[in-house]
Amino acid sequence: MLALITGATAGFGKATAELFASKGWNLVITGRRKVRLDVMEKNLKQNYGVQVKTLCFDVRKNDEVKAAIESLQGEWKDIDLLVNNAGLAVGLSTIQEGTLDDWERMIDTNIKGLLYMTRMIAPVMVARKKGHIINIGSVAGKEVYANGNVYCATKHAVDALNRAMRIDLLPHGIRVSQIAPGLAETEFSIVRFKGDDERAKKVYQGMQALTAEDIAETIFWVASRPAHVNILDVVITPAAQANSTTVIRK
Repeated sequence: MLALITGATAGFGKATAELFASKGWNLVITGRRKVRLDVMEKNLKQNYGVQVKTLCFDVRKNDEVKAAIESLQGEWKDIDLLVNNAGLAVGLSTIQEGTLDDWERMIDTNIKGLLYMTRMIAPVMVARKKGHIINIGSVAGKEVYANGNVYCATKHAVDALNRAMRIDLLPHGIRVSQIAPGLAETEFSIVRFKGDDERAKKVYQGMQALTAEDIAETIFWVASRPAHVNILDVVITPAAQANSTTVIRK
């Protein structure tokens, strides 16, 4: 089995690549940080004896996406599972004080990047009459919260696209799923707060957040259901979190 994982150099993507490799899956891992990709390729091959191909590109740029996917040859083109994981939040501002560059980064990565990847991979799956697409959403795609405006909008788009993909791909035997995590301690808040580690740490203070491994295990569970089973949507939060704004902290 062959999985392509975007945003594989950290967080959910890295943990997912490691778990799938440990289960014997061959991998195409993508990201913008070539050094990290090269280290991952070496480690995954050595530790798990699987085949790994790296593709270094930016999902926000359709020409790079197209060139990278078209570079896959032979069996590397036969993707069984696409994990649309690449995504981010940048900034936490009111709509009237928002930074346009932050908005564009989120829209281009979370929505357009997911669409660019799906547009390249889905036709191959349709031709083979088999495949599975797992989209990484968020609880922010189920509700909105103060200052989350554009990030929430992008994840609402992922939620809608997930359901729309399921309808469009249903006649072709392609499974489609979404994982929508709550608070998970990865690089997410460091990126959102533009490298402010102290502010990022406060997001998770006083509670036990989800880990990248928790999400990877959920992705693998969804991907490994019997062929006649499709898990459309999984919302997963820490036990201490009820929704985006209701969290019990010690």
